[in-house]
Amino acid sequence: MNRCTWPTANWRRPWWPGIVVVAVLSVGSGNPRRAKVAIRDAVSSVQRGPRERRAVPCPDGMLIDDGVCVSWPDTDPGSPLAEPEANGHVDRQGHWVTYDQISRRPDLPIDYDAYLYPVPCVRDCVVSGYDLDRRDDLQRRGRRLHEVGHGAVDLVQPKGTPVTMLMLSHQFGDAEVVYAGPLFGTTVITRHVLREGGELRPYLALFGHLDGAAPGIHPGATVKEGDLIGWVGDSGSPELVHLHFEVRRLREGIDPQRVAPRALISNDISVVCDPRNVLPLRESSGDLHENNPPGLHKSP
Repeated sequence: MNRCTWPTANWRRPWWPGIVVVAVLSVGSGNPRRAKVAIRDAVSSVQRGPRERRAVPCPDGMLIDDGVCVSWPDTDPGSPLAEPEANGHVDRQGHWVTYDQISRRPDLPIDYDAYLYPVPCVRDCVVSGYDLDRRDDLQRRGRRLHEVGHGAVDLVQPKGTPVTMLMLSHQFGDAEVVYAGPLFGTTVITRHVLREGGELRPYLALFGHLDGAAPGIHPGATVKEGDLIGWVGDSGSPELVHLHFEVRRLREGIDPQRVAPRALISNDISVVCDPRNVLPLRESSGDLHENNPPGLHKSP
């Protein structure tokens, strides 16, 4: 809990804040947002005494607790917890491979155009979506089994299009860069903490086939909403310029910093997840990527 000092010089500690908070909480019971506003307004009005000696001492989002400002408790339970399930397919070498997966939750839209992405995708830029949940005979395949489904979305954009950090649904805090280097061509992997089923759970986001990683993108770096990750390219994918965007839930107890990059996508380290489970909805979030800041575009 964050605490910041409430100046009390020349003042004896008052007795009324506890009563005010208890009273207002009773009024706002069952509605934390209403209670928060009520507490702030009540504290502000009571503090205005002779000669207006006190201003409202706590910043927005905090309240008084025994002479100090404390953060308002976060009661967001997050999204429902989606459990992994088993599936399998024939790999490029013709071997049957089994794996765990987290399919799209049925309460979420099927249409990929309903979601926001790390590139300025408006409509029809998802050329292939999560398909590991399909039966083996329905998974997409190219020549010589070259394109067995991989559990990601492929987003077609011009080479050099900026790839920017996207805050995932119910994300807690900023993301952290876990890896930047060769994997799916040039790849950046970030770690995110999401609220699910009332708990915090770690996820990985993979940005593949980049033309290059942005300056400052290295393991341990913190990335915020809108920060530049890199640029769309065709590294490792000479036939198609696109962004490979994949999401995986880390298994319990795994520290991604202690795992080799290629092992991060193995079934015993992380579980592949339908990206629609964690991507923000366009309807509720607005399109954050239609207008990129000038100067981000990288020349091919």
